Amino acid sequence: MNVMMLRRSAAAVAAKQSLSRTAPAAVAGSARGFANIPAPGKVDPKPTWGEVIEKMSDTFFLSDVFRATWLAWEVHVERKVTINYPYEKGMLSPRFRGEHALRRYPSGEERCIACKLCEAICPAQAITIEAEPRADGARRTTRYDIDMTKCIYCGFCQEACPVDAIVEGPNFEFATETHEELLYDKAKLLANGDKWEFEIAKNLSVEQLYR
Repeated sequence: MNVMMLRRSAAAVAAKQSLSRTAPAAVAGSARGFANIPAPGKVDPKPTWGEVIEKMSDTFFLSDVFRATWLAWEVHVERKVTINYPYEKGMLSPRFRGEHALRRYPSGEERCIACKLCEAICPAQAITIEAEPRADGARRTTRYDIDMTKCIYCGFCQEACPVDAIVEGPNFEFATETHEELLYDKAKLLANGDKWEFEIAKNLSVEQLYR
C-alpha cells in the first residue's frame, strides 16, 4: 500500500513540474495572438488642432461637396472620349466581318458558281445551297440561304469561295424584331451585295495584302 501511494505522489509531482514548464510558453503565445486587440477602456490619443480644423471645415463649409462639384465641371468641359453614336461612327477594319452579301460581276452576272465549298466548310451548318445546270453548261444557284441566327462569323465561307462571291460586308446594323427576318435567301443576299459593293470591293483590295 505504501509503495502505491509513493508512486502516485511521484506521478503527481512530475505532472505539476511539466505543467509549470509549459504554462509560460502558452501564455506568451496567446499574448502574441491578442497583441493587436486594444485593451478595454483604452482611449485614442487626442486629435491635433490641424485635424480638428480640417474636420470643422468639412462640416461647416461643405468642402467635399464643392470639390465634387468642381470635378464634375472639369469633366463636363473636357473633350469627350467617346463618339455620339449613331450620328457619329468610328472606323472599321477592312477585315471586319459583318452582314453577309452575294456579289455580282460588273456586267451584272452573279459570281457564285455553285461549288458549295462555303456550305461544306461552314462549321455552324448555316448555309444551304441548291443548284442546277444552265443551258450553257454552267452551274448557278437556285437557292442560297443563310440562317444568320446560326452564323458564328468565322469568315470560312468567304475564305473558301474561289470567286469572292460570298463575303462578310461592313454592315453591322441589321438587328431585327423577328427570327424570320434573319433567315436570308438569295434575293436578300444579292440585295446586300448591290448595296455594299463599293465598300466590299475596297476592303477586299486591302485584304489581298494579307492573303
